[in-house]
Order: sequence, then structure tokens, then C-alpha cells
Amino acid sequence: MAAEQPNIILIITDQQRYDTIAELGFPHMETPHLDRLVREGVSFDKCFINAPSCAPARASLFTGYYPHTTGIYKNADRWTKTWVEQLADSGYHCVNVGKMHTFPFETPAGFHERYVVENKDRYLEGRYYFDEWDKALAAKGIVKQQRVLYRKREDYNTALGAFEWELPEDTHSDVFVGDTATWWLDTYPKTQPLFMEIGFPGPHPPYDPTPEYAKKYMDKDLPIDEVTEEDLEGQPPPFKAMRQHNCDVDHDSVVHQLNPTPEQRHKQRAYYLANVSMIDQKVGEVLEALDRNGYLDNSVVIFMSDHGDCLTDHGHSQKWTMYDTITRVPTIVWSPGQFEGGRKVDGLCQL
Repeated sequence: MAAEQPNIILIITDQQRYDTIAELGFPHMETPHLDRLVREGVSFDKCFINAPSCAPARASLFTGYYPHTTGIYKNADRWTKTWVEQLADSGYHCVNVGKMHTFPFETPAGFHERYVVENKDRYLEGRYYFDEWDKALAAKGIVKQQRVLYRKREDYNTALGAFEWELPEDTHSDVFVGDTATWWLDTYPKTQPLFMEIGFPGPHPPYDPTPEYAKKYMDKDLPIDEVTEEDLEGQPPPFKAMRQHNCDVDHDSVVHQLNPTPEQRHKQRAYYLANVSMIDQKVGEVLEALDRNGYLDNSVVIFMSDHGDCLTDHGHSQKWTMYDTITRVPTIVWSPGQFEGGRKVDGLCQL
């Protein structure tokens, strides 16, 4: 019976909007590997998350309960139990590589192995003290780019969180997560059905692509919605207050601007989308590792995100609102040889 259980590979990005995959109808994107999943798999066009921020959305996903049942409303709320425990009890070897956003961050949560990579712009902070990425960088004698260093930049208050990755490419968080996942698939012997959660930290801010990827999108004419006075004036008081609040703080190294210039908006959007393309490259490498190690003979690959990002649309920074740019996420299921691909499901679903 155990030999018939499919391997399950769950790939989750952080803060990725729906309009970030070319094959879903957005030709300004360069996402050949995610495009393949869409062409050969089943994509869900109206898939919505249950909470507009990281830990509450992930707690709902990994427990099957709404936030008002989990009690997880913010990132520091404690959650340790997940349905991964049931997979482990059913004979799966369960591995997490990258971000899960459990709290405490190293709680087992049902996994046999965890290679944790958490928030990108924090270093030696109590909640996310020295994760696997920090350890790998320390072994190279490198300290990651982070908020306390970004704050020293002259453009910090105007960059909207967009900063090029200036360290070696293989030290970037998304590259590290992708490389760690492929290393594991190439190294660990196949003795049990596998459940692997691969949590890419991007494109969550800081929006930090490598220069090569940043240039590709800076040179593009990107679709960016106009923010109208009618939209801003029609927002409820909490939304108006949030706009100002995000100008007064630098959550995730993003200092919001009430009236950013077209150039500021373009750069932020370009760096964000460039980060998606970096992740796409690593997804492709994971698929190749699954193939060469024989996993694809009986596997289900699921790609999704925990929520989106306003990117100054509607005059807002990041998440925490209920616009479609936040609540609607790309969701794809791909299982070569197991079911007919190339299908799109238009019905409403939720994560």
C-alpha cells in the first residue's frame, strides 16, 4: 500500500500575486517552468487565501481551519500542530526546506527534517534567531543584507523596499532554498513516499533580485494600475490609517509613500517580478531533480502562494487588505501521467 502512495511536493512562495505567471495571461512575465506546470497541469483561476498575511494564512492552510478557529491572527502567534503529522503517521517521510512561518520557527510541526529559512531582512532577532540560511552564510563569512544595513542607504526612505542583491548569487535566500531542495532530492535515498514542502521566501520584501534579473524587468514596459483619488477617498477609515502607518514604519524594509512617482512604482514592480523569475528558475531545477531521481513516476506537485502584494496598487503597501491583489493567488496542481493537464478551474476555491 505504501508503495502506491504518491510523492507530494508542495511549493509555496511568499507574497506572490496571481498576475505573475506568463501562461496565466501575463506576457510581460518570464516564467517558463511555471508556464509548463500550467500547460501540463490544472490551474485554479479563482483561488483565494483565508488571511491577508503570512502566518495566519499558513496556519489555515496547514491545519484546515479558519483563523477564527486557529486563533492565529499575527506572525508571533503560536502554532505548532499541522496535518503534516497525519502524513507522517501514514508512512510519509516529511521534509521542510525553506519558509513555513510556524512559531516557534523550529517546531517539528510533523516534519522529520526541517531546513528553516525565515524572514529575509532580520538577523539575530529572538523570533527567527539563526536559521539554516544564516548558518550557511556564516560558514562563508558573510552576513546577509538586512534591515539594519538597508537603513544606512541614502535611498532607503524612497526605494519602496527595492534593493538589488549585492552578495554572491548562491547566497540569495531563494537560490539557497532551491539549491537545498535539489541537494536533498539528489542525496537522500528513496525509502518512503515523500512529502516535501519547499517554502521560497520571495517575492516577499525586501524586493531583492540579483542585478541580471533586475535589469530584465527594469527594461520592460510593465502594466501598473493607476491609483485614482476616487479610489483613495472611497476607502474605509482603517485603510486610510494603514496607508499612513506604512509610511511611518519600515515593515520588511519597505517605507511606503503616499504619492510615489511612476519611476518609484516601476522599480518596485520590476524588482518584485524579477524575484518571481528567479524563483521560477529554481522551480525548474527542482523539477529536474525530481525527474532524474525517479520521483516523477508517481508524484503530485502543487504550486501556490500564501497571499499577494498590493505593490502600491490602490495606494497600499504590501498586504493586510482584502483586495484581489492580496487574496487571489496562483495555484497549480501538476502530476505527469496521472491526470489530464492543460485544464483551468474557474470555480471558487480557497486555501
